Amino acid sequence: MVVLADEALDQIPLIRSPKLGANFSDIPVVDLSMPGSAEALVGACEEVGFFKVVNHGVPVELAERLEAEAIKFFALPQLDKEKSGPPNPFGYGNKTIGLNGDVGWVEYLLFAITSAPLSYTSMSFLEEPSARSFRSALKEYLQAVRNLASDLLRLMAEGLKIEPIDAFSRLVMGEQSDGIFRLNHYPKCPILEKLNCSLTGFGEHTDPQIISVLRSNSSTGLQISLKDGTWVAVPPDQESFFINVGDALQVLTNGRFRSVRHRVLANGLKSRVSMIYFFGPPPAERIAPLPQLMGEGEQSKYREFTWGEYKKASYKSRLSDDRLGQFEK
Repeated sequence: MVVLADEALDQIPLIRSPKLGANFSDIPVVDLSMPGSAEALVGACEEVGFFKVVNHGVPVELAERLEAEAIKFFALPQLDKEKSGPPNPFGYGNKTIGLNGDVGWVEYLLFAITSAPLSYTSMSFLEEPSARSFRSALKEYLQAVRNLASDLLRLMAEGLKIEPIDAFSRLVMGEQSDGIFRLNHYPKCPILEKLNCSLTGFGEHTDPQIISVLRSNSSTGLQISLKDGTWVAVPPDQESFFINVGDALQVLTNGRFRSVRHRVLANGLKSRVSMIYFFGPPPAERIAPLPQLMGEGEQSKYREFTWGEYKKASYKSRLSDDRLGQFEK
């Protein structure tokens, strides 16, 4: 667990805790074992930009193994963890998120993921013989979630009735595709137990990529913003995956799919561990609305850009910035 001086809390925004029971009960659920899952998935992406996947085919043991390994790492002495940091941009990070002043009650490991063969950023602790089980758990989990993401993106194409069926999945499964994997730990904070508020764990933002696949433990904290700007809490479910529509997918669908704004609050009562796989296209890939999704006479809402250009702009922005705004026509 991270042990920080009280003054460190002064840098992190406090947010009033939601009322008990203020969970959002209308999270779209897509059951991959049922007929009509492609249409359900498209509806969820249009209405909320976020959904839960059940009967996904990923053994729960894979996530549990990686979570256990992550907990062991985050329990190490602070100096030992910092040997794998600071993030530049990959590695171990603590409280600081990015380079532009964002902070949160979080420590994390951030990996770059390559596809062929599947590999990830090396860090000092992973080179130790004792990290063999971590390496094994990480690789097995990444491969399983890659397969799930490919299936989901193909279902999106099917539900939208566009061809080829890999119109989306090919963008994130190729040799040059730009993947990122994040392990987040939001530690307990005893000071908060006396207050009716939460610390910002990870500030509000949208994900720049095409989709991101999230799995967390049983702790609360994740919130999403609805179309009317209302923030609602997402009930945790450690046996399911949660999917975020990213900015790039919003552009590819010309705004038909919604890139969901979300955040994580740390209530201090229980630690939260989450793992997020972000699926991005190759840096040189040009991002623009797909012609087969444009109606007759419909104009593109966005100017064309490469993923590399958008990623560079994202790195220069604050979490809460409207990144897509500068690319709108």
